[in-house]
Amino acid sequence: MPSPTFEQLLRELHASLILRKRPEDVARLIQDLYAAQGTDLDTATEARLAKAAEHSLRNLWHGYTSMREEFARPVGAQRQLARAANLFLSVPDLPDNAGDDPAQIEVVIRRAGEEIGRSYGQNDFGMDRLNRTERTAACLGEISKRQYNKRFRLLRRMEAKLARLIHEQRRREVAITGKGALAHVLPYELFATDPDTAAFIAYVTARGYMRSVFTNGRQRQVYDDVAAALFQRLRNRPERACWYAVAHVHPTAEVLAHVSDQDLTQLLVRWNGFLRRAAGLLEDVWNRHPLERDTMIVRRGDDSSTWNQAAQAWNTARAHWFALLTELGQDEILDRICPGKVPRLMAADVAYWHRMSGGGLHPDTYVWADLPLPWEVLRGEKECPRSLVEAACARHQVDPIAGAWTAPRPAAEAVAFRRTPELVHGVAVADPLMASVLRSAGVFSGKGKRVAAQEWT
Repeated sequence: MPSPTFEQLLRELHASLILRKRPEDVARLIQDLYAAQGTDLDTATEARLAKAAEHSLRNLWHGYTSMREEFARPVGAQRQLARAANLFLSVPDLPDNAGDDPAQIEVVIRRAGEEIGRSYGQNDFGMDRLNRTERTAACLGEISKRQYNKRFRLLRRMEAKLARLIHEQRRREVAITGKGALAHVLPYELFATDPDTAAFIAYVTARGYMRSVFTNGRQRQVYDDVAAALFQRLRNRPERACWYAVAHVHPTAEVLAHVSDQDLTQLLVRWNGFLRRAAGLLEDVWNRHPLERDTMIVRRGDDSSTWNQAAQAWNTARAHWFALLTELGQDEILDRICPGKVPRLMAADVAYWHRMSGGGLHPDTYVWADLPLPWEVLRGEKECPRSLVEAACARHQVDPIAGAWTAPRPAAEAVAFRRTPELVHGVAVADPLMASVLRSAGVFSGKGKRVAAQEWT
């Protein structure tokens, strides 16, 4: 089998920006990329890439991971569209990807509704259906009441499915952005401008996409010594690096200093919009079931999954927004509008673990509880100037600058590379095959155990 070409490897690296590959596997791709290019790597970069790639799936005897290598996709409306094509003359057979496109689904619902005299949004089974006289007047006399009801119910279910699909697609985008910033929207042409830039972005994104570990300590830091070595290559040849692309994922002052004001403004506008979307999702969760704000411990009825994804996305977007404002010299905006960070919900057993090990609530939780809710700040319903945040931080003995409450995040120091653990609901398991069995049986899921899948019995 012929070796992949340089461009094929670049495209595979670019594709990894929307996948969830292990950093070790991305490191191996980067090794292959440099080998295909004929690049002589410096000793530090070569050694650190080799250390990471040593544990890639291609180098392991089993070549297997139990963890999904992409972000879960919402279930589309393919089944409903196929049923609509059978029941409605105006609905043609559509390709499978139409079931993942909300715009096409809505067109089908509206077009099919015209066949039975139903307007979009008329979902009340008791009030919005046509009676016999109305069906006759609408030239639907040849359709029996049973057949009419069947079509009405299908369209009502399709509207509900469309709403769920849009919500889940928003959640997926929020989850990806919260972990990998704007890497997933980078066009290939921009990503492939410079191989060193592509290598750094792909590796840092893979690190960001790592799953959270069940622990009472800090999660793994994204910026490790492999990322630092790859970033040093950008420093060594700053004129070749595509700093604008790097700014999508790594908005340090050093990176942003190389980016033009026009490009910085484009990023700022993009993050402005995303902040509002993340705030909207947070508000949706809050309105459905207000949280225990003083402790941020999960209670029955809390949608902790959506909240935590949206909170991480908000904090990521906020960090980029602060960094861009500062680089553009517009940080005086924070004197008037300085929305706070949003903590994630904590499981009660983790909170208990913290207390038993001598810890307690993170000080940021107390600051968050003293500030207006972020969506209220963005809408201008409540004021949250920098002075208010500083006062809340002072009350709870939190450094507002080091804690990134009133300033961009401080540049992170590189940590040592550690192998990606095989996780089952956040719990590390040594063997990926055993991890598959445990996940299939529902172990560590917080739900009742079940018989493992047939292939593991």
